[in-house]
Amino acid sequence: MSVLNHASPSTALSNAALTLRPSACPGLLRVVAARDGGICRIKLPGGELDAAQAMVIADASAQHAAGVIEVTNRANLQVRGVRSGHESALIAALVEAGLGPAGAAGGVDAAGGLSASAADDVRNVMVSPAAGRDPFALFDTRPLTLELLALLQSEPRFAALSPKFALLLDGGERLARLDHPHDVWLAAWQRPEGVRFAFGLAGCPPAAASVTAADALATVLPAQVVPLTRALLHTFLDLADAEATRMRHLLATRSVDAVLRRAQTYVDFPLSRDPLLAGWQRAPADASLRLGVHAQRATGTAYAGGQPPLGRLDAATLRGLATLARQHGNGTLRMTPWQSVLLPDIPADAAPAVLAAMNALGLAVDPTQPVARVIACAGSAGCAKSLADTKADALRLAVRLPDGVDVHLSGCPRSCAAAHCAPFTLLAVAPGTYDLYRRDGQPGFGHCVAHQLTIEQAADMLEHLARSPLDA
Repeated sequence: MSVLNHASPSTALSNAALTLRPSACPGLLRVVAARDGGICRIKLPGGELDAAQAMVIADASAQHAAGVIEVTNRANLQVRGVRSGHESALIAALVEAGLGPAGAAGGVDAAGGLSASAADDVRNVMVSPAAGRDPFALFDTRPLTLELLALLQSEPRFAALSPKFALLLDGGERLARLDHPHDVWLAAWQRPEGVRFAFGLAGCPPAAASVTAADALATVLPAQVVPLTRALLHTFLDLADAEATRMRHLLATRSVDAVLRRAQTYVDFPLSRDPLLAGWQRAPADASLRLGVHAQRATGTAYAGGQPPLGRLDAATLRGLATLARQHGNGTLRMTPWQSVLLPDIPADAAPAVLAAMNALGLAVDPTQPVARVIACAGSAGCAKSLADTKADALRLAVRLPDGVDVHLSGCPRSCAAAHCAPFTLLAVAPGTYDLYRRDGQPGFGHCVAHQLTIEQAADMLEHLARSPLDA
C-alpha cells in the first residue's frame, strides 16, 4: 500500500477556500424550515441502517414531526414536518441511535477538530445498494466506503466543502445509479492483473447514452482510492475560489490536467492519464433490479426491493419494513438512490413471501407498476418555491401513465427530485399546469414539446409520444 504524501494544503492562493461554507441544506444537526414544517436529513453510510435505527426514526418522526419519512435520491432519509420546538428532541433521539457523524454523541467535536455539523455535511459517498451482494460486482466497496467516510470526517479543512459535494464509489454492480453527476467518481475496472479503479471529475462514469458522462482520467489500485480522494479534495480546496462549490465550477476555470498536476503533489503514485482508458465504458446497469426478488452472490440468498409511492414512507410502514428485516433478513435495510428500499440477505425460499409483505405495506414491487415510474418533488404542499402540488398531481398521472414511460414532476426549475436527466419532465408553471420536456441528449430537462398542459392533457401527450417517439 502506498504511503500518503503529507503535503500541506496550499496557502499561496489568497482566494483558496479555507472556511466553513454556509448552507441552507438540511442535515441531521440542522433542521431547515419548509412549508410543511422542518426537514431533518439523515445521511446513511452506503444507504444502510439497521432495524433498530429504523424503529427510532419511525418513532421520532411520529413524536416530533408529521410522521413522514422520505427516501432521497442520494439514498438517505429525511424526516418532514418537524414541529417547532421539537428540533432538539428529534436530533437527540437520532444521535443517540448512532445516526449522526462520527463522535457526535460524545460532544461538539465530531472527529479530530471537524465540528459535528461539518462532519455531517461532508458524509456524501454513494455506492450501489447491492454493494457486497450483487453477483456482477467486480469489487466489494463497503470497506472502502467506510474508509472514505472516515477520511471525510477526519480533517478540519474539509469543513470548507459544500454539503452538496459528493463522491461515487462504483464496484461494477449491475444494480447501480450511473446517471447522477458526482464531483469525484471512481469505478472498478477489471484488468488482467486485477481490479483497478478508474476515476473522473464532475460527472458520471462513461456509460451508454449517458449525457453527464465524464472521461476516465487515470486508474489507481484499490489501496490508493482513499489517498487519491484526499488529494483531490485538498486540490479542490487549494484551487477553488469562494464561489466555486462544486468540481464543475473549478473545471470551468482550470483544466483537468492542472487539477491532476496539483493532486500529484499529495500522493507518491502516478496520476498520469492512462491511454488504455480511451473509449472505455462502464458495463451497463439495470435500474429495474431495485424492485422484486433477485439472487445475491451468496448461494441460497436474495434481496427483496420495493418502491414507496413517490419515495415517501409513513412511520408505520417503516416499522413494518424493519420488522421484516429482523424476521427474514440480516436486520438491515438499504435505501436506494431511486428512493426505494432493499431488504438483503433473505433466504431465497422466503423471499417471495417477504416481497408480498412489502407490497401489502403499500410498496410497488414490480418496475412495470406506474407508481414506480413517477418521481416528484415536495410540491407546493411542502415547498414555497413550488408552483404546483406535484405529489398529488403525480399520483393522478400515475393512474394514466403509459407503459414504459418514466416521468419527473418538478414544481420549479431547481429539479430537487431528480439529479439525473429524466426521459420526460413536467415543469410546473401554475397550479395543476405544466410544460412537458423530453430529454434530447443535453443536460437539463431537454426539449420543451408542449406548454400549459393539465395532468390529463399531459397523460394524453405522453401516450402519443410513447407511440411515436420521434414525433415532436
